[in-house]
Amino acid sequence: MRKMTRRSGRVHAPSLQRFSLEDLAPFTKEGTFAADASRDFHLFYVGRDDVHVILKYLLSRATASLYLNMFGYDDEELNAECMRCACDASVTTVITLDKSQAGGKHENAILDWDAHRDPVAFRTHVAIGQSATHQITHTKGGVLDGRVGFEGSTNWSASGEGTFVVKGRPGGPGYKAQNNTLAVFTDPDTIARFTAELVAEHLAARSGGLRMRAGSNGRRSTGGTSNASDT
Repeated sequence: MRKMTRRSGRVHAPSLQRFSLEDLAPFTKEGTFAADASRDFHLFYVGRDDVHVILKYLLSRATASLYLNMFGYDDEELNAECMRCACDASVTTVITLDKSQAGGKHENAILDWDAHRDPVAFRTHVAIGQSATHQITHTKGGVLDGRVGFEGSTNWSASGEGTFVVKGRPGGPGYKAQNNTLAVFTDPDTIARFTAELVAEHLAARSGGLRMRAGSNGRRSTGGTSNASDT
């Protein structure tokens, strides 16, 4: 649940306007960063650091813009934050997903629910398709509020992000985690360049990718089948 704070009689959600990478230190195995750690880049490790909580922490604080391209999109909690942005007219939202992955059973169910709940927001902000060269759109990252970016090999799934079944640390019955990484960065030049790339990938997917349609029930036409090679 997002923490709400009051100031001058108004309710505010947590913000990224004063975000520092140090804010993510509690979600690492060590619980802190080294004294000589970079102030604008940090690499997190699935199965060692709580990558799911890091992603949820960042996404839940997006209040101005969300630019995202995510290959594996099988996480209901993270999807809820993305659709919160898509359904909020004050948040510029650009979401790109891969056509082959969208045909998977779990991802298809998530997207069907999104399209049913708000078909206009879904059609407006979500593009499902391919790369400009008609291959998979394999980027796994985003930029939030023009201030924080993330990218890496981490797909949004239980094994992709790592399942923390023992509170506060990895491990225990049913534990699973792929060898994935997540880089979080705040360097302004990288943020600007990555944002431009995410927009270009979105336009390519929208113009040449999967055609969406929503009927009276808001459901979409998916087509394609799941690519299970990188989930």
